[in-house]
Amino acid sequence: MDNTTIIIVAAALVAVAAIAAAGWMYLQKKKTKRLRSRFGPEYDRLADVEGGRARVEKTLHEREKRVERFNLVPLSSEDRDRFAGAWQQEQAGFVDDPRATVANADSLVTEVMKVRGYPMGDFEQRAADISVDHSLVVKNYRIAHDIALRNSGDETSTEELRMALLHYRMLFEHLLTGYAAEPENQKVTAVGALGRQ
Repeated sequence: MDNTTIIIVAAALVAVAAIAAAGWMYLQKKKTKRLRSRFGPEYDRLADVEGGRARVEKTLHEREKRVERFNLVPLSSEDRDRFAGAWQQEQAGFVDDPRATVANADSLVTEVMKVRGYPMGDFEQRAADISVDHSLVVKNYRIAHDIALRNSGDETSTEELRMALLHYRMLFEHLLTGYAAEPENQKVTAVGALGRQ
């Protein structure tokens, strides 16, 4: 081989490597964009907890794969009506017993998840599973659950309990309909409904 041939081959190898690297970077960027879009605030929360884009995306991809194996079903109209009635009953009892209402709201959300087909692991696993299809409200679930845990020790104010109920309601409505509506619209609905109690 002469020097010209060696230079041409080397240049071709460098060009192929550059194209492969650019392709890999494009695919990584596309994957990041998809996961950020799907998981929203949960992506950012995990970045704070786990650090590093690669670790976050691996965790989220594993969540997607896990939830794909579930047999998630929409609620029947009878179940939807039954759960909606139970929620209204709990919400109506808030003024008389806010602590019991929040504890019951937590149980009601768990029951809806179970009927929809979510496995009932510990709270962190349930929140991770919910984040795949309900990423806009998983933060609400975490906040409500935290307040509910403190509620068991009588460390919460009535205002915190009201906020917990609002947060549970946002997730409850997502689970009830099977559709992820905008949390702002649900917050107005929930605040209005609780304000009339």
